[in-house]
Amino acid sequence: MAAISGVSPAGAAKPFRLGLTPVFLDNDAAVIERLQVALSGALGTSVEMEQRRTYKEVTEMLLEGALDAAWLCGYPYLQHRDALSLVAVPVWNGEPLYRSYLIVGADDSAQALSDLEGGVHAFSDPDSNSGYLVTASDLAMKGLRAEEFFGRTIFTYGHRNVVRAVSSGLVRSGSVDGYVWEALARMEPALTAGTRVIARSERLGFPPVCARSDRMQEGDLARFQEAVLNFGDSADGRAALDLLQLDGMTRATPALFDGIARRMQILNNLQ
Repeated sequence: MAAISGVSPAGAAKPFRLGLTPVFLDNDAAVIERLQVALSGALGTSVEMEQRRTYKEVTEMLLEGALDAAWLCGYPYLQHRDALSLVAVPVWNGEPLYRSYLIVGADDSAQALSDLEGGVHAFSDPDSNSGYLVTASDLAMKGLRAEEFFGRTIFTYGHRNVVRAVSSGLVRSGSVDGYVWEALARMEPALTAGTRVIARSERLGFPPVCARSDRMQEGDLARFQEAVLNFGDSADGRAALDLLQLDGMTRATPALFDGIARRMQILNNLQ
């Protein structure tokens, strides 16, 4: 998808390039525009919002230097923790934490993951914590592989798309970001009404904003981090947070993602 750019005044500094993944409310134009306005105002330069379909594409762009920062997921952050640093982590319901939800159709009788054997299951992305890793590692704890436990699996490349697939009956079950499901329950209650949550994971580190470690001391990254951490201090920033249904942004250390790291190890031990 092409970049969405603000207008740079003549002689202004080069645009700041921020990558977005389907980790949030996929391709929501109002959210993206408000984020762009808030960041452009805080940085004093235009901001290009680069959207891609997969976590892998955005992560690779960040690592290659085609992006200045990116809103990722804890899973790809940990996959490349030797090269990436945390800029900020969103705060939701008072904490920088969220859960993975396992959902089925509203009228489905399943009560647990074990009831879904042989069915068709929707994952969000192979590099998503909530949309893949949690369920895959839950099965790995039992010595099972997702591709063998389920009759068939699909990747929807978007959490909203997982909810749609389950709600419409395209699949029996799905793994979805609990934050996204809860946000959709407010914004599109008719959509989530077609689903039912049968399991919630432990609280895990919320999808972080990351940048390359070797760039963290650069002036544009320092200004970006300050702008993100102080989002709630401006009207535009507050409006962006309200649209995202977030409380704000905070600093974090890698320890916030220890729970995801443990699940990565569980899955790796099976392979």
